[in-house]
Amino acid sequence: MSVLQLNAQEGLYYELDQASRAGAPTFVFVNAITGDAGMWQAEVGPALRAAGFGTLCYNFRGQANSPYADGLELTEQIIAGDLKYLVEALKIDRPILVGLSIGGLYAAKAYLAGLQVTGLVLINTLRKIGPRLDWMNAATLRLMQVAGPNLMRDVMTPLLFGPKFLEAHRHEFLEENTSYDPLPADGGAINLITWMGKTDWQIDYRQLACPVLVMMGPNDRIFYDAAIVDELYATLPNARRQDVAEAGHMLPVECPDAFVAAVAAFANDMG
Repeated sequence: MSVLQLNAQEGLYYELDQASRAGAPTFVFVNAITGDAGMWQAEVGPALRAAGFGTLCYNFRGQANSPYADGLELTEQIIAGDLKYLVEALKIDRPILVGLSIGGLYAAKAYLAGLQVTGLVLINTLRKIGPRLDWMNAATLRLMQVAGPNLMRDVMTPLLFGPKFLEAHRHEFLEENTSYDPLPADGGAINLITWMGKTDWQIDYRQLACPVLVMMGPNDRIFYDAAIVDELYATLPNARRQDVAEAGHMLPVECPDAFVAAVAAFANDMG
């Protein structure tokens, strides 16, 4: 376990594996709000390392093993700034930032703040926050405050995942003995979710001049809006897109082979 100490009270948990192939980029995985480094290490990280790439997984302040100071508001500025600091402090060579959901927004904001990167991978990131998504963000916070992540998973999973995943994992949800316990009001998870709903999604995608891979899972019934994705994608100056038809919001978990193939090809095409 490695922690990059930010100050006496705060730090960022990370897992770094250097590239084994000369000149190969390092993929820097940026979590969703409710994610953690372990999600990337199950299948995606090992497969990319086997192909010679480096990987860096880490947790935001407030996520597992990344402590934060009492009273600190875990805003988008904190998270994007921490990402920039981590990559620069560890001297990551040829980083490709890979962000899932809001993690892609944080990656884009770190780049726009001056982080030098080889490329960006935005997974189910392209969206606009209108009345419906604003409502969903507020409902997510309320669910976590009242009954916690178990009820959140039971309620939201069929809206976020594709049919193959749902069929394979249905038995793991809605079990009679499941306990629904609210998240601690003073914990990192509730802090992150609170500020998730206050995040500014209105960035100028035309300023993302680096190579960008956009990956979308059309079975995401909450965040995926085909017209908005098309509109925002069209503004990217140097981008390619890959939709994975059977995937939903958690594309790297649902379809790891397709995901690894796409990001590896993206990296290899950059030389």
